[in-house]
Amino acid sequence: MSSDEIYMQRCIELAAKGKGYTTPNPLVGSVLVYKNCIIGEGYHQVYGKSHAEVNCINSVAQHCQQLIKDAVLYVSLEPCAHFGKTPPCADLIIENNIPKVVIGSLDPFSAVNGKGIDKLKAAGIEVVYGVLKEKCMALNKHFFTFYLKKRPYILLKWAETADHKIALGKGERLLISNEYSNRLVHQLRSEYQAILVGTNTAKLDNPALTNRLWNGNNPIRLVIDLDLKLPENLQVFDQIQRTIVFNTYRYEEKKNRLLYKIDTGKNLIQEIMEACLKLNIHSIIVEGGAKLLQSFIESDNWDEAMIITNNQLVVGNGIAAPNLRNAVLKSRQTLLNDSIQYFVHE
Repeated sequence: MSSDEIYMQRCIELAAKGKGYTTPNPLVGSVLVYKNCIIGEGYHQVYGKSHAEVNCINSVAQHCQQLIKDAVLYVSLEPCAHFGKTPPCADLIIENNIPKVVIGSLDPFSAVNGKGIDKLKAAGIEVVYGVLKEKCMALNKHFFTFYLKKRPYILLKWAETADHKIALGKGERLLISNEYSNRLVHQLRSEYQAILVGTNTAKLDNPALTNRLWNGNNPIRLVIDLDLKLPENLQVFDQIQRTIVFNTYRYEEKKNRLLYKIDTGKNLIQEIMEACLKLNIHSIIVEGGAKLLQSFIESDNWDEAMIITNNQLVVGNGIAAPNLRNAVLKSRQTLLNDSIQYFVHE
């Protein structure tokens, strides 16, 4: 690896520390280097708080601050050039007289998207971009999908028995995955902005849809209830986290719940995708039931799939697991009796 790639890899490692806390902002890491020595490091830690470049520059020790004007700043994503929750990072770089900036990938958000680089160049700063570009984009796959494909990044997740059943079909809840797999799922929930279930899953399983087994922010709960018939005592309505209910009756905000009216004359999945685009929801885990998961598969509206199989559990009759197609196996792991496979859409 070149020295630029080594320092950019460090930016990526730092950025990943913000998983579960920065959404809907991207994950960004930054390092400041003087003569092959890192004098500052930082990453975007919490949504609405200081960006990576600010934290990096602020981390420089007092006795090294005179070196900033001769150092090189590395950042995994193009510095912002607009006022949002915080001031523009491009302005901060200019104010600190940093002579050179190395960038991993451009920011696809329209308020930035090359404007940060243009502002730096206009100030006479040398700019290099595209270092470990693919890795930097993969780090923010949710962010890039939302702005480039104009839809949320979709992860399909389900657990199935050894004979490929996802539920018993008798109104009984079937516990398939073990406690270690459950903890892994809750870690994933902390890294996604929202989680979606259908009407029957919400009613029969009564899930909380939180990441109580892992640190980080709980996902926004998305529930399909077209006729608004779900009982009020369900856990998804406990107001611990915001819940958005897709229905065909009305649009209404009430405490920590949003009733979002959709048009069932259109494709339901597409309606939900368009609604999430308007609601600024960048990523969704679809957790069931089988019919909803299959609808996403059939419409090709998915990016990754996580399938947990309990290799020791056979139930015979039950609801068949979804039939995944157009998928490429990315990786697999084993946690006791559970086999976990990760697929990407080909």
